[in-house]
Amino acid sequence: MSQQELVRAIQAETGSKLSQSYLSQIESGARPHLTNTTRQLLAGFFKVHPGYLVDDPEGYSPELQSELRNVEYKLDLWLVDGAERFRRDPELKQALLTLARHEHSRECLLLLESILDTPELLPRLLEVLRPGGDAQTQEVDAQRPEPRKRRAQR
Repeated sequence: MSQQELVRAIQAETGSKLSQSYLSQIESGARPHLTNTTRQLLAGFFKVHPGYLVDDPEGYSPELQSELRNVEYKLDLWLVDGAERFRRDPELKQALLTLARHEHSRECLLLLESILDTPELLPRLLEVLRPGGDAQTQEVDAQRPEPRKRRAQR
């Protein structure tokens, strides 16, 4: 498929425009850093994971970010990296990628901590959200140490 055919196909499928010269710069490596909009557009068109700016240098961002957004960004990169390390466990890999894609992944992890700090809540949630569970989850649960005591509220 030529670059011009690709431009037409992207516009037909997504309704978004991308110039042939911009595609040429991306393909040749003259434009190594894509905007998030372009990255999402191309990932959606080719039906691949957008990569979450994995190739960008440390600290690179096309827009201003708050300090918390910086933390969230680094956490998301860490989760994507972790998902790749656990690629032989498709369920765990998918869970990490889902968490990384969530807009508030930091809050999700803090919520998970609260759930784990409430010993009676985890089994109840598992039963409601995944009735019957699977053998691997039950095996991991059997090996899990007793939960920590809840920390005092700050």
